[in-house]
Amino acid sequence: MAVMFQAGAARAVLEEACHGVGLDPTGAELLRLGSNAVYRLASAPVVVRVAGAGESAASVRRSVAVARWLEAEEFPAVRLVPGIEQPVTVAGRPVTFWENAQDREEYARFDELADLLRRLHRLREPKVLGLPHFDPFAKVRGPLATMEGLGNEDRRFLSERAERLGKEYERLDFVLPFGVIHGDANVGNAIRRRDGRAVLIDLDGFCLAPREWDLLLTSLYYERYGWHTRAEYESFVHHYGFELMNWPGYPVLADLRELMMTLWLGRRITADERAAREFARRVHAIRTNGSRRDWQPF
Repeated sequence: MAVMFQAGAARAVLEEACHGVGLDPTGAELLRLGSNAVYRLASAPVVVRVAGAGESAASVRRSVAVARWLEAEEFPAVRLVPGIEQPVTVAGRPVTFWENAQDREEYARFDELADLLRRLHRLREPKVLGLPHFDPFAKVRGPLATMEGLGNEDRRFLSERAERLGKEYERLDFVLPFGVIHGDANVGNAIRRRDGRAVLIDLDGFCLAPREWDLLLTSLYYERYGWHTRAEYESFVHHYGFELMNWPGYPVLADLRELMMTLWLGRRITADERAAREFARRVHAIRTNGSRRDWQPF
């Protein structure tokens, strides 16, 4: 189970890491606190990410290597702060420093996300990156085995569903090329810089997989949850040049991804009442094949 940060512990790591590289943490704003902690410094245009206990130093080093590779390719993505040997490790926590690309939160358009993904999918990753092959079932088996507060009946149902999806997944005939993917490609991970340029952020999930995985979230969010409009979705499809929902394997990928999303949320049910309610809603919808239109983003 993921270990969530305590605010005091995260702040202590932030302060020591900043002092170690010559940055001032005074007035830093906490942007996110969960399995990792993300801060925006007040003293410089820098975002600091403190990795959680469940994230290995090797994984963070790989994210740093991905960022440097994308910069060398002049690919539009979030950039590391130059002049700092990264990651910095404090109390066993890897810490990374990123350029703050925005003064205010603004996401890219769907056509821009599609253009970014199409460009990314044309890149050939250097072997030295050591990107892992994407294993969706690693994100299913772990939570099912360790999740606290999950009733036996729900655990049995979700385990049986995972087993069935595993067999169906093995039979899929992917049609897009295999290669580097973002791994969590959704419009929330494409932002607009101060200069108006759209860039990808959140590089932690880069891996090797069929490219269908990078199109899935936009399709799923539109088709099942209603989180995107038809116009937004059609713009995405037109600019990428492939309609995932016309591919026969889409329902299997969609079922698998929503199971992964639900189990990710289930890690928090003993500590977060809102997450527990949402988890129960999702399991009920999956069990009864009910509407997902009342699912809430997390």
